[in-house]
Amino acid sequence: MTVDDQASTAGKPPRRMPRMLSRFRRSSDGTAAIEFALLAFPFFLLIFATIEAFIAFAGEQLLENAVDTMARQVRTGQAKNLSEEEFRTKFCAEISLMINCAEKEDPEDQKLYLDVREFASFAAIPTYVPKQSNAQFSDLDSSDFAYSPGGPESINIVRAYYRWEVMTDLVRPFITNIRKDGEMPRDYLMVATAAFRNEKFP
Repeated sequence: MTVDDQASTAGKPPRRMPRMLSRFRRSSDGTAAIEFALLAFPFFLLIFATIEAFIAFAGEQLLENAVDTMARQVRTGQAKNLSEEEFRTKFCAEISLMINCAEKEDPEDQKLYLDVREFASFAAIPTYVPKQSNAQFSDLDSSDFAYSPGGPESINIVRAYYRWEVMTDLVRPFITNIRKDGEMPRDYLMVATAAFRNEKFP
């Protein structure tokens, strides 16, 4: 190779650089990982939100079934000798499959409320959920709740309220309907009611 050839070759860029840049442009290595990283969080959040909504509604159905079961015992006189604590214990056993329920709860952190009362007529039975105020997320007002089932042929209600804590942020704004004082809305209030006239039991 002459000196002139060496000089002309030295002024040209190496051929490997364009090839490397071309391979870099064509390479898709890592694209799937990046796409997964971008989509995985919202995807799994949506999955968890769907699962939580399903579990919450299944829990509400369980609460409905428990109210029906215990209302039947009141209506037929099977519960006439039960104390409030015994009634609550039996109710908790009905929902223990999915819902945590304690025989005694801290009033500051109470989850389950039971209201079992006799009324003079069906028209006198309240049809609304008692709230402490008219605010959108006002807390439950349990001041009138009692355990005083009536005797034979009396008109009664068995009503259960349960605070279901919503864990997924994506779902919380859409299904929360109650909050404690000074807290963000985080609970979905489940309500189940049975109104009936007792049978003529002995």
